[in-house]
Amino acid sequence: MATVTDRYPTRGAVEVSTPRLDPVVWSAPDAPGPLLAAELRDYDRDGFLTVDRLVDPDEVTVLRTELDRLIADPAVRADERAVVEPKSQEIRSVFEVHRLSRVFADLVRDPRVVGRARQILGSDVYVHQSRINVKPGFGASGFYWHSDFETWHAEDGLPGMRTVSVSIALTENHDTNGGLMIMPGSHRTFLGCAGETPEDNYKRSLRMQEAGTPSDEALTDLAARHGIKLFTGPAGSATWFDCNCMHGSGDNITPFPRSNVFIVFNSVENAAGPPFAAPAPRPDFVGARDFTPVR
Repeated sequence: MATVTDRYPTRGAVEVSTPRLDPVVWSAPDAPGPLLAAELRDYDRDGFLTVDRLVDPDEVTVLRTELDRLIADPAVRADERAVVEPKSQEIRSVFEVHRLSRVFADLVRDPRVVGRARQILGSDVYVHQSRINVKPGFGASGFYWHSDFETWHAEDGLPGMRTVSVSIALTENHDTNGGLMIMPGSHRTFLGCAGETPEDNYKRSLRMQEAGTPSDEALTDLAARHGIKLFTGPAGSATWFDCNCMHGSGDNITPFPRSNVFIVFNSVENAAGPPFAAPAPRPDFVGARDFTPVR
């Protein structure tokens, strides 16, 4: 078996900073697709792109109704793909929703969604991960600062940074209800975190991230260099962001719930292999091993 070079070392004895070695936008500026050349330039520079209305209000209603149905289904709650809040015992996330729901499967295949992913990544794409996130009011916990690629590289075996995520708001994102925060430009530096990956780490990390968490010093430096952007917008708006963006979200202590559907597209030319820094790959519902292109 050929040895795969680890270009982005992480989970070692010390924290390591590595300049990005992969493109951000893989297609030509004039490549056909929903995104304009100026939008691709902004994405390349910042690591993210917002779309004010990716889906219209009637479509949001359908998606919200489906989210509520899944959350209320006892069979879904009992499934390992459901993640429950430790304190409230309410469902926090449901993974692999494009396999659990025809509604979300159709969303993944929508040209407005998969078309942007293909254009950014310059190839056919498959779904590495999908989930719905629910942040009810009065205490839903946030997601601490992290780079998704750090986890997907260390624990899922993605070799390179050719992966894009989209978060589609199903409720209004206020500046107070635990919205997504990204450090613009942080996607240009890979932060390899210190510490080994525990066995079956995903069982803990989906509730509270520990392994793969940057140090306070590294986060302070990144924030000083790049600043922090908080995303707000109406239901139906979307944020596309690069796999290596440093991002997170705060707790929601307001009365206003925040829910979104989160889809991760990976290039078929960047398929997952053995994990680079974990005892075994995570389950397929967290990091897919089916590389069939979205059609």
